[in-house]
Amino acid sequence: MEKKKKPSHQHKKSRFVRNLRLFLVAMIVIPLLILTGLFISFLRELPSPKKLNSPDNFAVSTQILDRNNKLLYEIYADENRTPILLTDLPPYVSQASIAIEDKNFYNHIGLDFRGIARALKNNLTNDSVQGGSTITQQLVKNALLTRERTFQRKIKEAFLTLATEVLYTKDEILEMYLNHIPYGGTAWGVEAAAKSYFGKSAKDLTLGEAALLAGLPQAPSRYSPFQSDPTVSKNRQKEVLRRMVKLGFITQEEADQAGGQELQFALTQNNIQAPHFVFFVKDLLIKKYGEEKVESGGLRVKTTLDLDLQEVAQASLSAEVKKLQRAQVGNGAALITKPNTGEILAMIGSRDYFEASEDGQVNVTIEERQPGSSIKPINLAIAFQQRRQTPGSMLLDVPTCFEQVGSKPYCPKNYDNSFHGPVQQRFALGNSYNIPAVKTAYINGVENLIDMATTMGITTWKDPSKYGISLGLGAGEVKMVDMAETYGTMANQGVRVPLLSILEVRDYTGNVLESNSTVRRKVDLEEMTDDETIENKNELTRALNRAPAFLVNHIMMDNSARTAAFGASSKLVIKDKLVSVKTGTTNNIKDNWTVGFTPEFLTIVWVGNNDNTSMNRNLVSGVTGAAPIWNDIMSYVLKDVTTDWPDQPGDVITQQICVTSGMLPIPSSPCKTRTEYFWEGTEPRETENLLKEVWIDKATGQPPPAGQPTDGLTLELQQKAVLSDPFTKGYCTDCANPLDETGKPLFTGNFIKANFDPTEFINTNGQEPTQ
Repeated sequence: MEKKKKPSHQHKKSRFVRNLRLFLVAMIVIPLLILTGLFISFLRELPSPKKLNSPDNFAVSTQILDRNNKLLYEIYADENRTPILLTDLPPYVSQASIAIEDKNFYNHIGLDFRGIARALKNNLTNDSVQGGSTITQQLVKNALLTRERTFQRKIKEAFLTLATEVLYTKDEILEMYLNHIPYGGTAWGVEAAAKSYFGKSAKDLTLGEAALLAGLPQAPSRYSPFQSDPTVSKNRQKEVLRRMVKLGFITQEEADQAGGQELQFALTQNNIQAPHFVFFVKDLLIKKYGEEKVESGGLRVKTTLDLDLQEVAQASLSAEVKKLQRAQVGNGAALITKPNTGEILAMIGSRDYFEASEDGQVNVTIEERQPGSSIKPINLAIAFQQRRQTPGSMLLDVPTCFEQVGSKPYCPKNYDNSFHGPVQQRFALGNSYNIPAVKTAYINGVENLIDMATTMGITTWKDPSKYGISLGLGAGEVKMVDMAETYGTMANQGVRVPLLSILEVRDYTGNVLESNSTVRRKVDLEEMTDDETIENKNELTRALNRAPAFLVNHIMMDNSARTAAFGASSKLVIKDKLVSVKTGTTNNIKDNWTVGFTPEFLTIVWVGNNDNTSMNRNLVSGVTGAAPIWNDIMSYVLKDVTTDWPDQPGDVITQQICVTSGMLPIPSSPCKTRTEYFWEGTEPRETENLLKEVWIDKATGQPPPAGQPTDGLTLELQQKAVLSDPFTKGYCTDCANPLDETGKPLFTGNFIKANFDPTEFINTNGQEPTQ
């Protein structure tokens, strides 16, 4: 029997090689087959670029409602589109979009690799996130893909972009882009945008209008002309024009002319109520939920606004400002809130939002303006809080100059161009005298004044080095919303309650996303003890003790305290109602305010001009500008309301004081007295004894000015009533006051250099006040 031959070594080797080859082929072919299958599956999942005019996803509008569920505004994201041919458009319409969105549009294959590289570099080297999307990519993203942000979607976008570039010409892509891209609200496509924003066809757009529209798609809400700050939209328009000049599409002269054009917008009251408030709320929503959620997420936003009250207040303000046009008053604004909850009931940013020529879209309630004398109650409340002043504290309203580091002395005057001698703080605030207010600011200290005012609600005073003691007269700009919060602090017995504009946010299916309980705020306000000076409790902050807030509020509701300046029957009086109120007018008559409140309602009114031109000094004052509007609105707000004020705090006492000095009367030298309120421990302890022997210049009937040589003067020692304050020493209250040749009192021109003595500020209980 023959033996089988064993395979040779060479044969084994060849079989191994063959098997290895088969394995390697399998290792290559199988993954390729898998990848090919996945790629085919991936391609099958891709929407066809031929369906660019058939979007496969739909957005849901956001509704902004008032507190009674009345619709204020609907932010649509539904695709309201009217196609238009590229050849029917002026060249600058498409050129504007190319300039701002994709300057290399005609030179790339859909993917701008330079732009992508530049965006990657910027994203890696700084905090700003920058995209590199071309016009073709934007078309694909909006028309064919969902809004998910994933790597897979980016791959799909790249494939579809390249396919689109193969299937269509550049002009066809540009035409589809202009007909598909969202411009904000209901406007999808340039034709719908032109009709929505300007009430005309896109073929009739001017260069300025086309430039504004071209700047919208990147961020429709941010760049919309219908928002709180229309300057953002204007700056965006100018950037589009600048880039068009750079690319040679237009000349600089054409850009300047287009940028200076006054745009007439088509938005009317038929589709929006309370526009300043609506866009104020919209801005807040975007900050919290993002632009995409607000534009197309179907939010249902219940706000604090009372539309009925808003409309009444708007009508009153608009009518009164129209009457004031003869006094060079072009605009007005008003804000109504509930201090104890912070709710904004009405927000009127201008007399007419739709008046483009008067910058009606500017929301003055969030702009920075000088408050004038309306800042004085805040200044005085801080002095009361520090126990440095009381309603009975006497300051001399006489010509006084204050030294200022690095500048000439500051010598304030009163609004009526006269001086009133010894004045107690109740009447100094009531009649809005300036010299006592500046002295109070000096007593507080600028840095301390800023710190405490910030705690009460002012947000605009950042750097103490930029301000002087004129801050006590309103020389620092504030926002109306901040003034509402700060005055609200006093209305709330010293507790700061943040303003509130949104009660509830739901999605369109009914899920609650946000709920703000006003009841919780009220309860917490009642429960906060007076010891909680700076402690936060559910967004509430005690900025003042109850007593200082009570004292300032009482002065502002005391009509007799302001009669000397305003009369007994001024527009600051609401018939049969107890209301605390203060006016404010800047020295240059550019701003005129009235702020008044009860514990339940607060109303602020401002009149002036958006361009900062002055009003007529003779026709606009504390009671003829904003006050009549305030009175009209506040009378309506309080018509069915009982103004119940909190009880007098237990640590507030009454004391009989002398009407001139504010000191205690003594039987041996009786004085005319009145009753005043004091925070316990700050009531006066010193008795009045004014008579002193002083040297009198017989030629003037006055003591010689301090530091002035007495050579050649005929002096006589006389017994006179003399008062001093921490700035002015030895003021003779019963000295003769001869007139000059023009009939004016001589002493009004003799300003005295203030010589502040802080050691005089010792509390009546013997303790030095804290800074």
